[in-house]
Amino acid sequence: MKVFGIAGHSGMGKTTLLERLVPELSSRGLVVSLIKHSHKAIDIDRPGKDSYRLRESGCKEVLLLGNDRWALMHELRGAAEPPLDYLLDRLQHCDLVLIEGFKHGAFPKLEVWRAELGKATLWPDWPGIVALVCDGTPPPLPDMAQAAAPRVLALADTAAIVELVLERAALR
Repeated sequence: MKVFGIAGHSGMGKTTLLERLVPELSSRGLVVSLIKHSHKAIDIDRPGKDSYRLRESGCKEVLLLGNDRWALMHELRGAAEPPLDYLLDRLQHCDLVLIEGFKHGAFPKLEVWRAELGKATLWPDWPGIVALVCDGTPPPLPDMAQAAAPRVLALADTAAIVELVLERAALR
């Protein structure tokens, strides 16, 4: 399996970009999976449902199976977040895993950046950023050697972004 990351501040359009990339990558015959890391407390379950009640009763894991999908919920209960490699090992076979988050991960990623949000780029502080995708004017980049600067692509150019992902995705 190969991995490639999508990074950016909240509200930059990472999910919107992923919604365009996944169908394009899938249309090329690739099996694509995704791992999203959130800094928020997430819950895919709802209070009152059997699975929620049993999880709250103390189960470490609850696997929920329905007609169209299944989900495994694992309670950390104060334990440290697992490393990315641990999570990758839990995925079924796929050709490419797109990763949103895990900012300190040593894998290639692109940064989604929009000027109107008024935030600095994550590059060069995050490791692995090989490209910036933006709409409009490229971001002002820190004064560094030109060779160290990442590629800059238009956010609307899905084909070029897909080619970058395929070219730079790293074998795990």
